Amino acid sequence: MSESLNPPPNKPRVRFAPSPTGFLHVGSARTFIFNWLYARRNNGTMILRLDDTDVERNTDASVNSIFEGLKWLGLSWDEEYKQSERGDLHRQMAETIFQKGLAYRDFTPAHTGDSERSGAQGTWLLNPGMRELSREESDRRAAAGEPFALRFRVPRDCGVVRFTDAVYGEQMKAGADIEDFALLRSDGMPTYHLASCADDADLRISHVIRGQDHLSNTYKHVLIFEAAGFTPPQFAHLPLLVAPDGTKLSKRKHGQVVSVTTYRDAGFLPEAFINFLCLLGWSPKNDREQMSRQELVDAFSLEGINRANAVVNFKEPATTPEETFDPKAVWLNAEHIRGMAIEELSQRLLPIVQEAGFNVTPEKMLRITPLIRERIKLLRDVLTAADFFFVDQLPPYDPAELIPQKGDAAMALKALQRAKEVLAGIEFKHDPLDQSLRAAAQELGIKAGQMFQPIRVAVCGRKNAPPLFETLEVLGRETTLARIEQAIPKLG
Repeated sequence: MSESLNPPPNKPRVRFAPSPTGFLHVGSARTFIFNWLYARRNNGTMILRLDDTDVERNTDASVNSIFEGLKWLGLSWDEEYKQSERGDLHRQMAETIFQKGLAYRDFTPAHTGDSERSGAQGTWLLNPGMRELSREESDRRAAAGEPFALRFRVPRDCGVVRFTDAVYGEQMKAGADIEDFALLRSDGMPTYHLASCADDADLRISHVIRGQDHLSNTYKHVLIFEAAGFTPPQFAHLPLLVAPDGTKLSKRKHGQVVSVTTYRDAGFLPEAFINFLCLLGWSPKNDREQMSRQELVDAFSLEGINRANAVVNFKEPATTPEETFDPKAVWLNAEHIRGMAIEELSQRLLPIVQEAGFNVTPEKMLRITPLIRERIKLLRDVLTAADFFFVDQLPPYDPAELIPQKGDAAMALKALQRAKEVLAGIEFKHDPLDQSLRAAAQELGIKAGQMFQPIRVAVCGRKNAPPLFETLEVLGRETTLARIEQAIPKLG
């Protein structure tokens, strides 16, 4: 290897380099997270670099989606760059490689596609007529304004190109099997290979942590780094995320389930989503699954990354919102919700409720939150688990739900009529409500549960609801009595 023109940094410098050609993919988010964890674990620097040189495919909507997704994750970065603003740097590296005789001009007409196509995708490894062109002839044609692509002159007698990957170990490929790939296109724009390496070298990236689908590109990148006089960074390639059928998780095939903002909009906590993504392809030594952000930082290492592809389990087609997501993701989200302080959870739930059109105060939301925390798995579940707290009028429900177990309509009617009398004159606090309604059941000669069910259904519109007395406290006397009054005729 050559001596590096820039000395290696004392602490790790890693980068996340998305191409803004679509929404933020969950695989890209995991790549960002692993880079972030490695940087924070080792007191290093986290760099965000938009690889936006593909002008035809880049969109503002994609850029916004990337930043929206990263903002939601809540993981910061230390430096930020746009590749499109660094073209002079890219061309400078290309010129350095060319002047060393390690690249050649390819004047093949661009419309044929041969000047820029990859030999790996085509049928050739090199373009003999152009590779063997004399420097004098090449300079003459360039000076005359003839367009050309600049192609790397892969040594055909170099033996093997090798590097050690932190995940997949020793990697090698015969130089004779690597095509003379393009560094500059015929329009002067740098290719991905050149721009990525030039930026990594200039930014002194110490570790390139990226998806396994880039593993085959790394041989070319090693050649570029060494040709330009830089020591290649340490590479660590992450296993792919695949769908249940084993196919690569892709935007085109699997749609919104691979978009980070889909999880945000469904009501995932960012800390739970980060936790879930970390377990896709990485195994902590502590064998724990639910982990806080700091616990993930403390436990993370490249050695813990697995080689096998990681499966994201979801149903196609999904019949319920939950089936859209991996069950482990939903379970982890529920666990994180249960571990949150009531005040913080209430603050997360309030905007969802208000955006749904309900006029709920922070004080009321704070009283509701402990009653439903164990009943929700996703934040948006608040709209179904606690909707009866927010509406003025309950939606229609089956009157048969009012009838208690081993009872009849007459029993339910007596329970509601007596409850209406009792609740009109007692304090709406847990203990008085509990004592008074249990005493009323005893007076009627029925079990407490037979007394409580008609009341619960009358005020909530369902059997499955939070604890009764706490619910009555939040609803208050006026709403409770009004709903019981509306329920009585249903038993007529």
